[in-house]
Amino acid sequence: MGGKPETCCSGLLRLWGRAHAPKRIIFTRTPGRASDGAPRSGQLPSGQRKRHRKPGAMYLNHSRGFSDRSARIGNGRTPRRPSRLPYALIAVGCALVLFVAAVVGYVNRSVDVVLNGQETAVRVGSTLQNLIDYQELTDTYDAGDLLAVDDSVLTRHGGEKLSVKVDGKRIKQGKWKSRELTGGEKVTVKDGRDTYEKHEVQATVIEPKLKVEGTGAIEYVKTWGIQGRSEVWVGEQSGKTQDRGEVVPATDCVVECASVAPKGNEKYVALTFDEGPSGATKQILQVLKEKGVTATFFLSGDAAEASPATAKAIVDAGCEVGSNSYRDESLKGKDRDAVREQVSKGTEAIKSATGTSTMLLRAPYAAFDEQNWIDAMDLVSAVVSWNIDSGDWLLNGADEQVSTVLDSVTPGNIVLLTDNDECAEQTLEALPQIIDGLIADGYKIVTLSDLVKTDTSLSKKLTSLTKVTMPKNAVFPQLAEDDDTTD
Repeated sequence: MGGKPETCCSGLLRLWGRAHAPKRIIFTRTPGRASDGAPRSGQLPSGQRKRHRKPGAMYLNHSRGFSDRSARIGNGRTPRRPSRLPYALIAVGCALVLFVAAVVGYVNRSVDVVLNGQETAVRVGSTLQNLIDYQELTDTYDAGDLLAVDDSVLTRHGGEKLSVKVDGKRIKQGKWKSRELTGGEKVTVKDGRDTYEKHEVQATVIEPKLKVEGTGAIEYVKTWGIQGRSEVWVGEQSGKTQDRGEVVPATDCVVECASVAPKGNEKYVALTFDEGPSGATKQILQVLKEKGVTATFFLSGDAAEASPATAKAIVDAGCEVGSNSYRDESLKGKDRDAVREQVSKGTEAIKSATGTSTMLLRAPYAAFDEQNWIDAMDLVSAVVSWNIDSGDWLLNGADEQVSTVLDSVTPGNIVLLTDNDECAEQTLEALPQIIDGLIADGYKIVTLSDLVKTDTSLSKKLTSLTKVTMPKNAVFPQLAEDDDTTD
């Protein structure tokens, strides 16, 4: 405990020096062996030697060098690997350049069109206006003239700039900018057409006329009537007035009359019955069934209302039904409303009784004139009369009725028979003989619709005997001036 007493300052300095003195690094050795292979004296075998480490000291392992921890302590920074960011940026940049190039190439690609017979390349998305501008077509072709309403020239080359068609369809100038070319179109460009000055139009409607053509037992509308138009023009610039006449011709209504001509003159015939149903109807149906044939029945609307079950039995037997109007009254001479009422009430009554819709009409007494057609053409598909009148209504006897039919029949004929109580007895006697005679002569007895199908030409024009639809643009015609429907 000898020596000079330490001063306060010197003690503090000594303590500070100890605290901040550099740390000692102690090297250790892995236990080795002597040259004879035995462990060195005073040492334990490897892995068994006790290692005494001083607290706070750092040790260097000879086999591994400084640890990562030592490196961090030594320089204060983590070793950095070479950065890959520049390479990634270069790759992205290259990809972007290629993408932009592809987009530019796609946007600026071209397609081919045929311009006046010559293939011409245009950029995708180009319009007619672009093509006209690129090819300087307005300088190549002359514009039309601007005309007054009387066809005199107001302005030379003041009309249509160019006449342009795409795939045969005319394209107006106002549509050139919006008509895009996709490739493959055939574009035709010519000199522009003359155009008229702006003008007021004073129009007059031209009504179609009714024409009846041909002869035969079947009548139907071949051509529907469509209104025409005549115009008077008053020019805004010239002040002139010009009658342009019939600018849109009227389409006359044509009713065609035809007879059935079976293909190859094959022997087909149709039996038809008027005025039913009656008390004899079911017996008639029984005869038809026994003979294995069908017929067409033109029913009176009032009779169908009175005997709906019998009317339904006709359809159930496989026979065809048409209308004999509502009552057994002539339509000729009746006004429009009366005609339409008779026809429509008849078809409605038949549908109600039989469940079958029909627009096939046999007018009472076959009286259906031009005025009747004008009044009711939208209500009937066809008006049917006959080629052979059996004359049963004359009550001349069954033999007379049979001979009348068999002696007169030809392929495609329509035979008239009567289904009423007055003729019932004679008809039921004659009918089996008529059927047997026709079959013996090689005839096939069919319904009226099936008879029409045997005529290739007629069936194409008259596609349905039981229904018709009047076109929306059609109108009812007028009688021609030389038509006279009076008795």
